[in-house]
Amino acid sequence: MDESKQGGTPPGGEASPGGEAEFLDAPPRTGKPGSVGNYNDPYGHQEAASTAVVPAGGAGDTNPPRRPFGGDDDSDGDDEGMLRMSFMEHLEELRTRIIRALYGLGIAFLATLLFADRLWTIISDPATDALKKLGVNPPRLVTTTPMESFSIIWVKLPLLVAVFVASPWVLYQVWAFIAPGLYKRERRMATPFIFCTAGLFISGGLFAYFLAFRFGLQFLLGIGMMNNVQPMVTITEYTDLFIDVMLGVSLVFELPVLIFFLTLLRLASPRFLLRHSRYAVLGIVILAAIVTPTPDFFNLMLFAIPMNLLYFAGVFASYLLVL
Repeated sequence: MDESKQGGTPPGGEASPGGEAEFLDAPPRTGKPGSVGNYNDPYGHQEAASTAVVPAGGAGDTNPPRRPFGGDDDSDGDDEGMLRMSFMEHLEELRTRIIRALYGLGIAFLATLLFADRLWTIISDPATDALKKLGVNPPRLVTTTPMESFSIIWVKLPLLVAVFVASPWVLYQVWAFIAPGLYKRERRMATPFIFCTAGLFISGGLFAYFLAFRFGLQFLLGIGMMNNVQPMVTITEYTDLFIDVMLGVSLVFELPVLIFFLTLLRLASPRFLLRHSRYAVLGIVILAAIVTPTPDFFNLMLFAIPMNLLYFAGVFASYLLVL
């Protein structure tokens, strides 16, 4: 018997001389061309179905399909819109944001120059009011150099007011710089961040102007008058003290924002903040004693109580973030 009749030569192989006709008379495949299925073997064998899966990239693509950046299946498209920039591109973006922030500050400065005289009247009002209550006549500030009035009224104070006016724009530029590297759900915090941060900064300035600075100035001037010292305050010394108190209290009012970001970065938690609140209160009182321009208990509490309230407001914001 020929070897081809015993199944020794597989289909498509080299047939022996005596088995060529029998190989040509073999029954065709039962499946359709290109289908993954079984077919009848003329030698009585049945080929197993192929389990190969064609890659999604095409027949010739042997690489597995790529997963989103980070590898989380439940990312829900958070990576969409995130930018990948090189170090030089980051520097270029930082330069652009700084220039835009300075443009906004410059425009605000030019706008405040139009009201420089009115702004000086408002800013010098605490000194005038304190001198009146102490019986100083006339209740005026003095100058000792020719350039003092120009540098204070037309440069320093308009620039200080411009910082408060342009603070929302400057904070927006800060957020715009870091936003491309955030997820979508994190970019939703842009509006609350800008409004809360700018609102607390401006609120701190208002608190310093209407309460802290007025009471502190009157106390400081009254100490000398009790010892037969006639107060004669120059506008330079008065403005330097005014700027220090305004900016210092405004920055202190950013305490809730600081606590919020410490929680966001997982450097603090509401439980940790509440557990160590006694140390926070002590530190706030010490800081208030340093910042307060007067050593009396009333002005100390005038600073310390709002700062403690801001601390616990930050703890509450931290708790909401954890939720």
